[in-house]
Formats: sequence, structure tokens, C-alpha cells
Amino acid sequence: MNLRRPNGNDATRTANRSTSVVPCSGLCSRCVDGCKGSCEVFKATFRGRELIYPGPFGDVTAGGDKDYPVDYSHLNIQGYARGAVGLPDGVVPSPDTALFPKVDTETAYGWDKKVKMAVPIFTGALGSTEIARRNWEHFAVGAAISGVTIVCGENVCGIDPALELDANKKVARAPDMDRRIEAYKRYHAGYGEILIQMNVEDTNLGVAEYIINKHKIETIELKWGQGAKCIGGEIKISQIERALELQRRGYIVTPDPSDPIIQASYKTGAIKEFERHSRLGFVTEESFMGEVERLRGLGFKRITLKTGAYSLLELAMAIKYSSKAKIDLLTIDGASGGTGMSPWRMMEEWGVPSLYLHSAAYEYASILEKNGERVPDLAFAGGFSTEDGVFKALALGAPYTKAVCMGRALMIPGMVGKNIDKWIADKELPRSIAEYGQTPEEIFVNYEKVRDIVGTKEIGKIPLGAIGIYSYSDKIKVGLQQLMAGVRKFNISVITRGELMSLTEECARVSGIPYLMDCYREEALDILKG
Repeated sequence: MNLRRPNGNDATRTANRSTSVVPCSGLCSRCVDGCKGSCEVFKATFRGRELIYPGPFGDVTAGGDKDYPVDYSHLNIQGYARGAVGLPDGVVPSPDTALFPKVDTETAYGWDKKVKMAVPIFTGALGSTEIARRNWEHFAVGAAISGVTIVCGENVCGIDPALELDANKKVARAPDMDRRIEAYKRYHAGYGEILIQMNVEDTNLGVAEYIINKHKIETIELKWGQGAKCIGGEIKISQIERALELQRRGYIVTPDPSDPIIQASYKTGAIKEFERHSRLGFVTEESFMGEVERLRGLGFKRITLKTGAYSLLELAMAIKYSSKAKIDLLTIDGASGGTGMSPWRMMEEWGVPSLYLHSAAYEYASILEKNGERVPDLAFAGGFSTEDGVFKALALGAPYTKAVCMGRALMIPGMVGKNIDKWIADKELPRSIAEYGQTPEEIFVNYEKVRDIVGTKEIGKIPLGAIGIYSYSDKIKVGLQQLMAGVRKFNISVITRGELMSLTEECARVSGIPYLMDCYREEALDILKG
């Protein structure tokens, strides 16, 4: 494993003065009185709790960078020189028919009423963070034109400054939620969907009732957690009036903005921000089944569940309860996660890492199936950004895993595209972009594809971040087609665990995928002996 330096990281904008660092504590081996450096202990001396989070908060996404003993890079993809499985009925495999552009990357999830996606990826929960709010049109339109699902995360209604509550303190009007749903629906064309996530506060506010009554949303997602943290979601607020407003709405706000001492510190400028937290959930089978039944009674066609990097006990609960409740998609998010709103040390040191968690998920799903129980459709999340990662996740969890949930990887193209638009307007295009041209038509390789999708009249209304997400999704699709053709699987549904090999014996033990020197060994020896 790499040397750990928990006392300095770019995410927290801290660094060690010395190159000699104590591995466990991260402190410089020689700490000098009078040092003007900026390690985490140094900076926490005067900024305290602010050092818990990556920064600048609201302007960055951050992903844990701990080097685990085993991860997805310890799996490699097989390659074959014969055969072709999954071609359309009646097509005879041959060099002229088994072409990689013919690989079908469509997938579907759902117990009965299936949702199709053009590519087996979808966004993580883009909820109440400032970075999600500010870039929503880019994310939503990009997902819609790419034919993939977008998850609108927790607390969107609860933090809306324009939120209006009725006499029962339930949502009566939520303009930001309205905006988010309408942005996706405007360009939705049959593939993917927008689903809304709900936590304890959302339930108390009546978000489910609002979105189905006003917007006819078909799918809602219950949330147990995610791969980045084991507590509820947070955002930061710079204005004390706003902090007090959210406190009145029932949120946990720290430090307490109603405390006179905190108010005095805010007035002097020492305290510059407040944190809004969600409450911890308490899961029981009875309460979970009851909530699923309640939501179905409201009219939702599909109910999904997002769970995080909790212990194997919670993983078993999630799979078993989802089977019994006929959950339409169970997303399993492994540590360390990537987010802009989680405690940094929690991202680094908490939870079951992705490969371990996903390997256990496959094992548990197999046990259910052997017992004659139906396994819910699964999605894996936790650090994926490239087509090889998508393929490995689909293969590791085959045949149960239908898609990969991506957080930062699907956000970054939206932000880059947005900034390209600004740089063009300001005539400040970086050289790395300007070498391709000066206009969107020249810079974006898929600009004309998007024009063909939305039409000439609409192309001028499409934010460039959305075109960025389409281009990224297209890259994933083509790369996935190439990898699938290499293992001679021409349809997502025919991918198997046999397409993978473990590079180390430890990876084989964790994942159940054979060590590469054992894969096909007996078959190979039979050929040699024949």
C-alpha cells in the first residue's frame, strides 16, 4: 500500500512541510516550532472544524484516494479469438457480422415495468449541494439526450429558499424541484428517467406526495446511505439568516446559529459558515416494508434503494429486503466514494471498499437465487469513471448487475462544457481546447450528433455541459463496445463472470474470480495433450 499522509491532502488544501512523514499520523517526522507551513494540524489550529471537509466547499468534488489492498484494477478482462454470443436472432457469427459497432449496449432495470437505458450508466444522487444546483441544467439535459437515468438527490425541497409549506408543514410549492424535473423531461426521449431520492427530512416534508401529484414522477428512491459517508447529507451555509431558516425547518445546523455565543462569533467574522445536516436513518424490516407499501399506495410505479458502504450485515439486509419488497433497482455504493459534501477523513477511512462490497453482493445474490428467491436488479457504484470499470462491474455482478452508478465522472463533463462556453464568450480558451477550434461546432466532436437528436431549432438552447456529458457517454459506449467485442459478447445480458481474471491470489480470494494462471488451465492442457 502507498504511504498514507492523513495530515496533508489537496482535498483539504493542506500539505506537509517535510518529505519525511510518519506513516500512521501523517505528521512531519520533525515538527519545528515556528513552522509557517499548512499541514492539517497547523490549519486546524485556527480554523478548527472547517478542516473536516474538502474545500472550497460547493466549488469542488472530492474523492477518497486511499489505496486499498484489493480494488478493481486487480481484475483484468479476458480476450478470446473465437465465437460470438448475443448477436441478434438469425445472425450467423462471422468476421462480417460480429463487428464491434454492432455490440448492443442497451440495458434495463425494474421488477416488471422496465426502464431502458442506451448505455449502462447513470448519475449518482445530485441533490442539495451547491455544485449540483448550479450545474443542474447541464447534468439533466446531458443525461436526457444521452438516454440515461439521472438521480435527483435528497434535500432539494428542504433547502429551497422559495419553498412554501402548507398548514401541515408539507411541501406546497418547491420551485427548485420543479426546475430540475422540467429540465430533464424537456429532452427525455424514452430512454432513462429522472428519479427522486428521499431521506428522513424529505419524508417528513411530504416530498413524495408533491412530486407524484404535481409531476407524475414514476420512480422514487429510498436512501440508506452512500460510499462516501455513514451520516446524513451535509451542505454549508455562509449566511446566519439562512442557517436559522433551515434550523426552523427541522434540520440539524451546526454550530448552533441560535446560540448567542455563535452569533457573536459570526458577527466578529470568526465563524464564516454553518453546516446543515440530515438525520441518521434507523432501518428495520418492518419500517422498510411499510414505507415501500406506502409509496406504492401513492402511485409510484417503481421504487429503488440506494445503500452505502456499511457492514456486510446491512448489505444482506438491503438485498434480502429488496427481494421481499420487489425493489426495482438496488444501488450498492462502495467506499471510498466521491463527493463534495462529506467529511474528508470519513471518505478516506470509513466503509467497505467497492470490490469487497460488490463481491459480497454477488455472493449474497447467488444465495437468494439458489433458495428460489428473485434477486433485485443491482447497480454498482464507488469510483467508476471509464469503460473498463463499467465492464468489470457488470461482469463481477453478472447476471444481476444491470448498470453502474457514477458520481463525479458524470459531473465533470457537465462542468467542463459549462466552462468552455464561458471561456469562448470571454475569449479565454485554454490552449488544450483552442487547438481544436474556437466555436462549439469545432470543439465538440458530437455537436452535430446532438443537433440531430434535438433539432436545429433546439440546438442553441442546449447547454454545452450537456453536450459534454453526451460526448463522455458516447466515449463510454464505444469503449464498452470494443471491450465486449473482445470477449465476444455482443449484448449486455450475456456478459458473465468468466470474462474476468484476478491478477493476484488475494483478489481471487476476495472476488471469487479465478487467478489468471488458473483460468482455463485445464482446457488449455487438454488441447496440448490432444
